[in-house]
Amino acid sequence: MDKLVAVFGASGLIGRHTVRALAQAGRRIRAVCRHPNLANYLLPAGVPGQIQLFKGNVRDDDSVARALEGADAAVNLTGVLYGHGKQSFDALHAEAARRIGRLARAAGAKTLVHVSAIGADPDAASRYARSKGAGEKALRDEFPESAILRPSLVFGPEDQFFNKFAWLARISPVLPLIGGGHTRFQHVFVGDVAAAILSALNDPTTRGKTYELGGPTVYTFKELMQLILRETGRKRLLVPVPFFFATIKAFFLQMPSLLLPVAPLLTVDQVRLLKTDNVVHEGALTLADLGIAPDAVEAAVPSYLWRFRAKGQFQEIANASTNKR
Repeated sequence: MDKLVAVFGASGLIGRHTVRALAQAGRRIRAVCRHPNLANYLLPAGVPGQIQLFKGNVRDDDSVARALEGADAAVNLTGVLYGHGKQSFDALHAEAARRIGRLARAAGAKTLVHVSAIGADPDAASRYARSKGAGEKALRDEFPESAILRPSLVFGPEDQFFNKFAWLARISPVLPLIGGGHTRFQHVFVGDVAAAILSALNDPTTRGKTYELGGPTVYTFKELMQLILRETGRKRLLVPVPFFFATIKAFFLQMPSLLLPVAPLLTVDQVRLLKTDNVVHEGALTLADLGIAPDAVEAAVPSYLWRFRAKGQFQEIANASTNKR
């Protein structure tokens, strides 16, 4: 455990799995997050003393510099699905990436892995994708040999896609198919993203390269809604919602988040994102180039969507009893 890795955004979905993967690989980890008192669940991933919870803010130079002291490598997982207040897209996706790159170089870090997103483009219509693209450019200006990973939507036990729509299906008689449900996705398992980060840290040939991470199957939005209903054992009406009406609805749904610290069900910017397919581009470097065979959605999602079934983990027993009558 002679090498220390500073992981920014360690308490998020990808962060907790990355910390676990690094700990199993024998790395010492400095888990950087704004509220380390709420991230104690990271500590059992390693042996005592292997994982250090560190209070840090990627919007502050001094905080980032302290987090990088003595670090051999750094991983930037900082990101938000909707920007608000000081936690804006530009602050967390673009400015923070530049800051981490600049200060990682000053601290003498040899390796930097940055997690962006498929669709990152400084000229994108979506503010999220635009800020992700600006972050990639800023990072490469400061730390050209950094490895950039662009995952599609990430799924796992704590994800905000399958869990959100499964919850919605439990309380609503309908599920919306935004834009008709034709947008395509290539969801990637969070464990595979963590493995990709570890591979990029270990393999010098990944430096300066960009990889797009997607699962083995491409699904439409409608197919994903059908999968959720199938796994939760619910029958709901799937209603196509044109982008125009979805934008109006999202405008009102995001209003409470402008006044209160609550995550909106849908934002106008997310509707813009849904107008573009979120899949690995032809010719891109992928998980296969990192030596990783991706897990399928069907292999992992049932292991955590059972809690949204009418009878939870006992649903199959209840179904069997009903069939015998």
